[in-house]
Amino acid sequence: MKRFVKGDLDGFFALGLDNMIMFLLMSNLCLGFLGFSIDLFYGRILPAMAVGLIIGNLFYSRQALQLAKKENRDDVCAIPYGTNLVTVIVYSFLVMYPAQQKAIAEGLSKGEADVIAWHAGLIACLGSGLIEFFGAFVVERIRKVTPRAALLAALAGIGVAFIGMDYVFRAYAFPLIGFTTLGLTLLVYFGRVKFRLGLPGGFVVLATGTTIAWVMHYTGGADLVPVGTFDIEQIGLRAPIPPIMDVIASFSYLVEYLPIIVPMGFINLILSLQNIESAAAAGDSFESKPALAFNGLGTIGAALCGAPFPTSIYIGHPGWKAIGARAGYSTLNAIVWSVVCFSGTLSFIVYFIPIEAGMAILIWIGIMMGTQAFQATPRHHAPAVIIGMVPVLAAYMALGIKHALFVGGAVSGKLLFNAQTTDAFVELRQFYADGAFALEQGWVYTSIVLSAATICIIERKFRHASCWFLVGAGLSAIGFMHTYEFMPTDVVGHLSLSLPKWTWGYLVLAAIMFIAPWITLNNDGADPPV
Repeated sequence: MKRFVKGDLDGFFALGLDNMIMFLLMSNLCLGFLGFSIDLFYGRILPAMAVGLIIGNLFYSRQALQLAKKENRDDVCAIPYGTNLVTVIVYSFLVMYPAQQKAIAEGLSKGEADVIAWHAGLIACLGSGLIEFFGAFVVERIRKVTPRAALLAALAGIGVAFIGMDYVFRAYAFPLIGFTTLGLTLLVYFGRVKFRLGLPGGFVVLATGTTIAWVMHYTGGADLVPVGTFDIEQIGLRAPIPPIMDVIASFSYLVEYLPIIVPMGFINLILSLQNIESAAAAGDSFESKPALAFNGLGTIGAALCGAPFPTSIYIGHPGWKAIGARAGYSTLNAIVWSVVCFSGTLSFIVYFIPIEAGMAILIWIGIMMGTQAFQATPRHHAPAVIIGMVPVLAAYMALGIKHALFVGGAVSGKLLFNAQTTDAFVELRQFYADGAFALEQGWVYTSIVLSAATICIIERKFRHASCWFLVGAGLSAIGFMHTYEFMPTDVVGHLSLSLPKWTWGYLVLAAIMFIAPWITLNNDGADPPV
């Protein structure tokens, strides 16, 4: 098989568009939501992200060529690889933002708080990479123990809430660009049509959204562009410099953010395995252990060079293969995006193309993540998917409550993050904000426990369900789930060995499930299985 074929160019544009959307999102969250400095984002984070892209893309390109040579074929397609969308969202909102706000509440300056947030992101990224690397050797065992719906339910909630819902709000805030790009996205991806002249659907969506944004800018509409400043001085070599001392300093945040790092690492690991299986179904059977190991090595390399966001194997290998991509598109992806990250030219892309131009594609991705949870699991497990989504939706609602408290406190000049405020929610509006805050802490664990236990109940494996609720009791007893404390500008998890009320609740559930075979009968009158 040749190193480059005509289809590789089409594959590169398709994968490159995905990565562009990821970088636009990353820029929006780091420079906008978190307020990082340009030097931190363009000088430290982006060059490190390029390292991860180079490691993974070059390996998967080589692996495709080796498989083609081994099987004497010329139609092997490399596994697609890029920035991990889910962890960009989760680590921004649930790792770096809380770390930043906690540092500000303790009296540190914004710049110092940004460094601490970056450190928290580094350990999250490194932890995720280590889990993915070492998990490559035991992933099959994990997969057998945990029901598929229990893993996909958490991802479905992330897709619907943290990805889909957030940008649906933005689409309705700017309906001209939001509705237009959403309509085009639905037309292409759900209507299964192609544009004439062979124009890629994602390119048409992005070009249309960008054009509308600039027309609105020049006609006095919403000011979505330009983003940042058009400064030629931003162009220049930005080589990745391993921040050894910063990585060492980041280990102090390991325990605090384990409730987020561990489940996200395992979910990424198992989804990567499923993506490899998808490639096998399309005719390209890659060895799973080296593929998964290099997936983790790409993330580890990025983290050690200063990136807070993992890289990942992408879903959609059959699609890239169908358009003629082989091994070269993966190599092109590594070359082009490393040049963009090392040279600082992403600032020009961000300047001209707002995130609003591509937000409809992110909405579609969120919808598909939610849809996959139902399509890839048995129909009778649907209730388990729904109940597994609830903690994630609650976490998103808790984030909205915290935004409201922060803004309300800024306007009134009062500190609203306290138990008196949550009591007022109940007294004045009969709304239990404290329940939302409890579900927010360790929501990935809660999602997996509730969903897995529900599947066991559906299958009448009540003693198995009891074991899952005991897991919930254990995790809540050490503070990985539900326990929280108020900071002046945030609500954060609190790790401690104790027996909070949630632990007792899970123990009661475990007891009920354990004795269920003795106190219940099936609908047909027979004894239920033990």
